[in-house]
Amino acid sequence: MVSLSGNLLFASFILYLIATVFFAGSIKDKKGKLKEKGPNKWAKIAIFITIIGFISQLGYFITRWIVAGHAPVSNMFEFGTFFALSLVGAFIVLYYMYKTPLLGVFTLPVALLLIAFSSMFSRDISPLIPALQSHWLYIHVTTAALGQAILGMSFAAGLIYLVKAIDQSKPSKRTFWLETIMFGLICTLGFVLVTTTFSLLDYKAEFNWIDKNGQQLKQEYTMPAITGPNEGELLTAGKFEPLVEMPGIINAKKLNTVVWSLLSGTIIYLLFRLIIRKRVGAVLQPVVKNIKLDLVDEIGYRSVLIGFPVFTLGALIFAMIWAQIAWTRFWGWDPKEVWALITFLFYAAFLHLRLSKGWHGEKSAWLAVVGFVIIMFNFVAVNLVIAGLHSYAG
Repeated sequence: MVSLSGNLLFASFILYLIATVFFAGSIKDKKGKLKEKGPNKWAKIAIFITIIGFISQLGYFITRWIVAGHAPVSNMFEFGTFFALSLVGAFIVLYYMYKTPLLGVFTLPVALLLIAFSSMFSRDISPLIPALQSHWLYIHVTTAALGQAILGMSFAAGLIYLVKAIDQSKPSKRTFWLETIMFGLICTLGFVLVTTTFSLLDYKAEFNWIDKNGQQLKQEYTMPAITGPNEGELLTAGKFEPLVEMPGIINAKKLNTVVWSLLSGTIIYLLFRLIIRKRVGAVLQPVVKNIKLDLVDEIGYRSVLIGFPVFTLGALIFAMIWAQIAWTRFWGWDPKEVWALITFLFYAAFLHLRLSKGWHGEKSAWLAVVGFVIIMFNFVAVNLVIAGLHSYAG
């Protein structure tokens, strides 16, 4: 059953990849000209493959649930793959609402990166720690992930809007920040590549270190330690000595992963710019040539309008109820709680500005993109770097 679950997830990954190619192909007709509107046979094949991939990933989720005996959303691998599942589900619904194949070209690669990123973490099925042994695990985490996935659709729509609306012919603040977003996506790819590389090399280095409570512990690195643990002592002969020692409050091993991701992402990005000699945004601009800006603006707004209350329900209200049950308090300023609140306040401000100040178009697109960056910071950096009550998620 475990093997079947893994195969279903792998099959969904391949199917999403194929669907992305077909969605890209649907943008052009036989003469190589961009189609103006309406899904053609390429788009119909693409959405069919996407649905098969979604069913396959749903099969992975169900079979893993049966094996584990609990909802598979308790660690980075499980949550990340469920996040991707929810994102693809939200995309399928929006596709049939708006019949916009281009949305698949920008959404499915994000789902692919989420699956690939999550697959780099431990895929072992472990018993739940006492704090997670509750039905609120299913209610809180799945609802929060679903809300974030719907909000993620606003990111895809916002990115499409910005790629088309921003003039790529000359440098500006707008081109710089758009390219920064593209760089962030490439860094996720860099994480997958560098983690896979060191895994194939079977790199392991063990350290003694002192945690924030003064206890001596052991920690194993699977990548060379650029950032070392607090008062760390390398026990494995011949391995890389840390360049920087981190305080006990920082998870140095996971920060090391983030640093490697940034380094590898930077190298990939620079190689791309060297070979193509264009910004990533400029390369994508011909793809969005005939998209209607009003349409993607509406998709982005409606995604926030639906995703915001779902996220609020899952990440704040249900979370506080579970916190009271598990930790006897509704709120404790844990890093994960703080960033959930920041996310809530940001999207509340988004809707306020949209409705009362008339922030449509490019301003709204920027807000949608920044909002998803906050979500991903919560998912990646808070889980991997900052120690807290939710550290088990890393």
